[in-house]
Amino acid sequence: MNLLESARIALRSLSANKLRSTLTMLGIIIGVAAVIALMGIGRGAQAAIDSQINSMGTNLLFVSPGSTSQAGVRTAQGSAETLTYEDALALADPQQAPAVAAVAPQVQAFGQVVYQGNNVNTQIVGVTADYGPVRNYAVQEGDFITQANVQAKSAVAVIGSNVASELFTGGQDPVGQSVRINNIPFRVAGVLVTKGGGGFGNQDDQILVPLTTAMARLQRGRAGAGSTVSQISVQVTSPSQMDAAIQQISDILRQRHHVLYQDDFTVRSQADLLSSANQITGVLTLFLGGVAGISLLVGGIGIMNIMLVSVTERTREIGIRKAVGATRQNVLSQFLTEATILSVLGGLIGVALGAGIAHLVSGLNLGSTPITAVVAPDSILLATLFSLAVGLFFGIYPAYRAAGLNPIDALHYE
Repeated sequence: MNLLESARIALRSLSANKLRSTLTMLGIIIGVAAVIALMGIGRGAQAAIDSQINSMGTNLLFVSPGSTSQAGVRTAQGSAETLTYEDALALADPQQAPAVAAVAPQVQAFGQVVYQGNNVNTQIVGVTADYGPVRNYAVQEGDFITQANVQAKSAVAVIGSNVASELFTGGQDPVGQSVRINNIPFRVAGVLVTKGGGGFGNQDDQILVPLTTAMARLQRGRAGAGSTVSQISVQVTSPSQMDAAIQQISDILRQRHHVLYQDDFTVRSQADLLSSANQITGVLTLFLGGVAGISLLVGGIGIMNIMLVSVTERTREIGIRKAVGATRQNVLSQFLTEATILSVLGGLIGVALGAGIAHLVSGLNLGSTPITAVVAPDSILLATLFSLAVGLFFGIYPAYRAAGLNPIDALHYE
């Protein structure tokens, strides 16, 4: 009996018990659909995080302060005030750091922003004119902060799109209006293009002001020579110069800070952030796929259970087949074919259902970044092959049990 004949007989046997066959496939359908949908959502979240990190700019290095130690207890990285505005100016010197294309120091704080009857508490970032091109910020309307603003310590602000929508209702143009940040008046110079946000903070929920203004007026006590900054973003001339730029930055800061043993700063690349984020989301995606795979295992147990019931019900039929010349191999292939058809058909339906679920949940937000589920061909192939393997694995024992029946005992079975 060839494979085609086995498939025909298997389909006829399964169609004789349509409800039972459907319920048997249900476990496989749910398992495959869960694998496809959850892996698609996990990969969509990974793509959203990657997109957010890439939106920060290109060829970036992030220089952060180190940690402090008090009474032998070391605090977290970034807690020390070891980076200064002068450090940033030194890093921007092409004579000392030829691999550095541009430098953008910043200070960060939170402030209460008020416009007429509306107010919002948001992040205030003191920046220089190079912050826009380095961190890939552009204005939707108005102007970005200029070098003249930084030198004059101007009270101007460039606001994010979320801040603009919360403060200026009714379609009012924010540019040129006066807002109060921590009770200090600032003129709105521009509104940033919407970028979105997520696990790394909402890039639309912030206000940019000149760095010197933030130091002198919003963070009193930090003004003057040696004023500290929260972070220095460094744009490297090309990806191939990353290692050279890290070395040059480290040498300059060690010399300026008189470091002898342990660096009081950290340098991280954009690739490091991507790698860390991908590692986390990759583990999460595998975990979600593993949880969904448990239902595939349950579906396989259901197939074995039903096939054992089928062997018991068709014992007399098996005896008759063997009596008229069917071999052990014929009976074995017939029951294996039935189990395979159940698992593969359930897998295909599950793939379609999982892709539909993934499509329905696309648009959910990770923070404020929409997630678009990614149903990749490899996940479809993996789920289909796994469902086939489940069918074969859990169908082997019932098939061997059917093939091993004694024809005489089977014919006398009631």
